[in-house]
Amino acid sequence: MAGSRLEKFGTVFTRVRDLMRSGVVKQSDKPIWYDVYKTFPPMKDPLYVRPVAKRYGKKEEAVPDIFYREDENRAKFYEGCGTGPRAFDLSKSSFVSTCQRFVEKYTEFESQGELEKQSLFEETGKALLAEDLGLRRRGIPAVASETRNPVLGMKLTDMLAEQQADAPGGTRAPGKEKPTQVPLNPQ
Repeated sequence: MAGSRLEKFGTVFTRVRDLMRSGVVKQSDKPIWYDVYKTFPPMKDPLYVRPVAKRYGKKEEAVPDIFYREDENRAKFYEGCGTGPRAFDLSKSSFVSTCQRFVEKYTEFESQGELEKQSLFEETGKALLAEDLGLRRRGIPAVASETRNPVLGMKLTDMLAEQQADAPGGTRAPGKEKPTQVPLNPQ
């Protein structure tokens, strides 16, 4: 009885009738419509008929893509900056992603109408940087090359050679050190 909730294998009337016969539903708890339906049954029993899909002759209608104006702005953001500096924090309901902040700022500047379309992206990025939101463009290093420490570009072998040149005792190539002898019994 409880296998299907649809009227595929019986009507609501037959189910209630069978529940009353088995004693699950008492005569005093029967629905109001039961006596009326029993007295005046329909001319034709209601049957569940699966609708047949007619695929011949008609072409399926394609669902049109839904685009909002802010989707274009999001696409510009993801194209220029990637996913942003931090991951989404879905545990907080009040979390606003970097992309959403960008879109809100972009639409704010766009509604003011003071900036042209070409400079709007750059000005939005500058405004987000002013809000202390670390925004990086794709393909551009986070730190400018002029301000970068030159030590970061050196190789380990170059650093060892430089240290040995500065050490007292002359210049030696790495790997060709003179072995030092340590006395075994200092007395």
